[in-house]
Amino acid sequence: MTVKAVAVVIPAHNEERLLPRALDAVRRAAAHPGLAGVRIATVVVTDSCVDRTAEIAARAQAVVVSTDCQNPGTARAVGVAHALDLLGADGTWIASTDADSAVPPHWLSFQHTKAHEGWAAVVGTVRLPPSVVAFRHSLRYHADRPAPPAPWDHPHVHGANLGVSANAYRDVEGFQPLAVGEDRALVRALLRRGHRILRTDECPVLTSDRLHARATGGFAHDLAVISTHTTTPRPSQEGNSSNRADRASIRQTRALADEAGIEQRDGHRPSLGGEPSVQQP
Repeated sequence: MTVKAVAVVIPAHNEERLLPRALDAVRRAAAHPGLAGVRIATVVVTDSCVDRTAEIAARAQAVVVSTDCQNPGTARAVGVAHALDLLGADGTWIASTDADSAVPPHWLSFQHTKAHEGWAAVVGTVRLPPSVVAFRHSLRYHADRPAPPAPWDHPHVHGANLGVSANAYRDVEGFQPLAVGEDRALVRALLRRGHRILRTDECPVLTSDRLHARATGGFAHDLAVISTHTTTPRPSQEGNSSNRADRASIRQTRALADEAGIEQRDGHRPSLGGEPSVQQP
């Protein structure tokens, strides 16, 4: 696929605290030299917000779309539809992330490269800021991971780190109006239609470790369950393949936290300003 444009879609519900970090990270990713000549639009879908989410997104030069659907699947679909109206579907790549997440600087360039290699979708992984809950989560999350440098065909799907070509997205009728699991439903639909899907841990996204679940069965709900455990699983023995994978993951998490400017749990350094725009090549 020759990528002419990239649409970054971010649903948000009362995210004035974490959205600045997310948009700052996307802006750095959009400035990657590997994206020279590519139009980029960031669309923030403010869903039933009563705080300053829309104002913050507008000041960060994002395209703001408001809705009161109170449904993550519908909000993502609304954002993608608006982005494709703006950019067109031909040659457009859709990159999905969340308002409580911070993508690495090479995130869009990585997906751009994979699209050129012929992948119809890129299904990435996430990391949490270092904490006890993050450690417990990591042990479960990487349980079936082989030792580096072997590739990890991981089982996870996150709307915070997902990319898909506009043509493949339209072929499966996009995100469905689901309160939870709209990202997994999209990937299942792509698989049923025979689209090439890359599951990779090469470009993880840092996401929030908040425990207040907004949807039963969602990521925060899973973390809340983990946080109630009174014991922490013992890490693998030194030299074991999964132990080496755990250590690699920890190093990667620290690097992501440094890139996002996180010095403590859910810390962020907002840097905003400007008018809504589509970045031209």
